[in-house]
This record gives sequence, structure tokens and C-alpha cells, in this order.
Amino acid sequence: MSKPIRLAVVAALAVALIPSIGPAQLGHDTLRNAPVTEEPPAPRLPTVENRDLRRMRAYPMQPPTIPHKIDDYQLDLNANKCMSCHSRVRTADTQAPMISVTHYQDRDGNFLAELSPRRYFCTQCHVPQTEVKPLVGNEFIDVDQLIRRQRSGSR
Repeated sequence: MSKPIRLAVVAALAVALIPSIGPAQLGHDTLRNAPVTEEPPAPRLPTVENRDLRRMRAYPMQPPTIPHKIDDYQLDLNANKCMSCHSRVRTADTQAPMISVTHYQDRDGNFLAELSPRRYFCTQCHVPQTEVKPLVGNEFIDVDQLIRRQRSGSR
């Protein structure tokens, strides 16, 4: 059998066998818990954490998470509800932490009198938290743990 004919036979067998191999056999389990041809009911939205407790950050310069509900907050070109508590002039009344001074800088590092337009949409970086089971495993190691492991010489 010539080489082109052998390649054609192998390709035909591969194409014939692929439909019989499901995602589980390929090691790709579905997050939908339903075949692609079916439309499963939408999962319930998880409850947003609303404890107003600051979370520890996992690495330097990590944006802090939002420790409270922000449902119905207006955050668009016309208004930024977050600034009603977190702006410099409101923190004494609200006891909310003031946004970082970096949010008052332009891209060249010049300080501005008002919030920088590039930092206006808070939820680009800051997100509320929910108590849910992780979708995938996570082996993330906090930077402090990593430093301790390196110093002790263990893995």
C-alpha cells in the first residue's frame, strides 16, 4: 500500500472514530452537566458575601475584593455609586477605605483632582465574592508561603 493511501485510510479511521469518543474519554468533563445538544436549566446565582470584612490579599498589588453586595449600584458613564462611600471626601462619614491614590493618576503618573477616567469602572479589577464550590482545582500558593518554602528548602 502506498504512503498516500495509508494516510487516507488512517485519516478515514480517525474521522470515523472521533464521534464515538465523548468529552469524558478525552479527559474534558463538561461544566454544563448536560449534552451539548440539550439546554439545561440555568444554575441558581450564588449569594454574594456581605460581611464587610477585608480579605487578605494573595499577592502584592492585588486589587482588594469587594466585601459587600453591590446589587443595584449604578456604575456607568453617568454615575459611580462606589464613590459615594470610597471617595476621599466621603470616607470620614462612611468609614469606608479611601480608594488608592493611584486612582487619581493619569497614565503618565501625573496626579489629577478627580478620579482618573481609566480607573472609573471599579469592577474591572474589584469584584464581590461568593461562597461557592470551585469549578476546577486550585494549587495557588500565597507569596508568603512560597517565601517560607524557599527559605526552609522544602517544596
